[in-house]
Amino acid sequence: MAIETYHENLKKKMDEYAHFIYKITKEFPREEIYGITSQIRRAGLSVVLNYVEGYARGRNKVYKNFLEISYGSLKESKYLLHFSLLERYIDKKDYEKAIKLSEEIGAMLWGIIRKI
Repeated sequence: MAIETYHENLKKKMDEYAHFIYKITKEFPREEIYGITSQIRRAGLSVVLNYVEGYARGRNKVYKNFLEISYGSLKESKYLLHFSLLERYIDKKDYEKAIKLSEEIGAMLWGIIRKI
């Protein structure tokens, strides 16, 4: 069995995060479809999309810029998760799962950003 690389592991966590955001937002109120539902989905998906695009570019300065955008989107989605918890759009269990995953992703992203 091949050892999973840091990049593959991070991308897998980001993919799980984006899918989890989509899953929990399916239960959001219909009147929020163009509001917080759309915003949190875009932010959650932006985490992985910016990471993948930056990684594909292959140049450190460009890669770092995309990593920073990815990190910013992660922070945005974390706030929106907190907002959603307070509005009772998500329950504590889903919130805690999403936050735990976002913390892991954030630590991994920040580790790469610091090294570049």
